Amino acid sequence: MLVILMDNQLISPHLVCSTCLLADQSGKPRWQSGKLYCGRALSNTSECNATETQPYQFECQMGFRIAEIKP
Repeated sequence: MLVILMDNQLISPHLVCSTCLLADQSGKPRWQSGKLYCGRALSNTSECNATETQPYQFECQMGFRIAEIKP
């Protein structure tokens, strides 16, 4: 499940991405095989590396941080 990270809350991408020109036809982020095609992976700093407790993070073209979390 993809989420947008905002300070101390998680936001569903459909609330933000549905109005983005870079989203796919259904208004979802361009996400495929663990890669965000409408953004970039954040650099390999300790803050952004995936661990058991923190997933990989990406930054979309609009500046939002996006992460894939597993329920």
